[in-house]
Amino acid sequence: MKIGLFDHVEQSDRPLAALFDERLEFAAAADEAGFYCLHVAEHHQTPLSMVPAPSVYLAAIARLTKRIRLGPLVYLLPLYSPLRLIDEIVMLDHLSHGRLDVGVGRGVSPFEIGYHKIDPERSREIFIDAYDCLVAGLTHDTLNHDGEFYQYRDVPMPLRPLQLPYPPFWYGSSNTTGATWAGEHGLHFTANGPVALAKTNIAAFKEALARRGAPLSPKPEFPGGTAIGALRYVVVADTDEEARRIAQPAAERHIAALNWLRVKHAQTAMATRLNIPAGGSYDELVGQGLMIAGTPDKVAAEIERQAPELGINYFIAYMFFGTMSRADAMRSLRLFRAEIMPRLAAL
Repeated sequence: MKIGLFDHVEQSDRPLAALFDERLEFAAAADEAGFYCLHVAEHHQTPLSMVPAPSVYLAAIARLTKRIRLGPLVYLLPLYSPLRLIDEIVMLDHLSHGRLDVGVGRGVSPFEIGYHKIDPERSREIFIDAYDCLVAGLTHDTLNHDGEFYQYRDVPMPLRPLQLPYPPFWYGSSNTTGATWAGEHGLHFTANGPVALAKTNIAAFKEALARRGAPLSPKPEFPGGTAIGALRYVVVADTDEEARRIAQPAAERHIAALNWLRVKHAQTAMATRLNIPAGGSYDELVGQGLMIAGTPDKVAAEIERQAPELGINYFIAYMFFGTMSRADAMRSLRLFRAEIMPRLAAL
């Protein structure tokens, strides 16, 4: 089983430049440790993310690393000009020497896309139109697209991706509608949420993918050519007590960041669209299987338990979040590499 990393790059008590320096160092260490891919979220106008322009952030990481793949999880397509995003994708693909994996989505927060004057009720339609436009632009020397929201005619496309016909596309979802769409289109997939919810969504994805018959961009390093993952918070320490000392305040800060916009908007009716698949406390995260914290043996055993139940071939660890210090995150990463990754490779 391959192991990846995920990050929101949340606001912290450190200066923003220092936060970026820490994350770049962490990414370089993950590259050296043999992690498969670093996925970064895109969020706007919230302390949940200090990297609302993932292309800029990933371009910096691309030049510091050599092996780890890089990818937004996800680009919020309704917020982009498809033509400009095509150019960004091609540039990143070349800057990373073909290590780009492109996650796409419509945006889970109606507040964030609303700030950009996008109607949340039409975001799925806009997303699908934008996705079709991306594929057309990445695969042709001239872009012609006549959709409801985007229209292009005879636009020259001199920039071509390094990975042909285009970098692999990914989709992350916490509902069966999105999971089914991803399977129907042959994308690589990661599920969010507690074990029961993630299991349901993975099953919906696999069913739709089976009807399709084959992935859009096969990855031979994954069984069946498709990466099927799940995202979990992971903190590794020498003792369970030490892991909890690190993870609990970090999780509480992270939960507050996840809910910051919902609280700011006083739980308006539209807030139900947020559908945040996370508990309200550290203990709830642990109980839902979302937080895996403890000694190397405990963490490895829990991942070994969840992986076959979920039916995944890709595990995505979220290892640097909330109030966590650089030193604690790096120590956790070193323990994960030395004592857990060799066990998971056999799954």
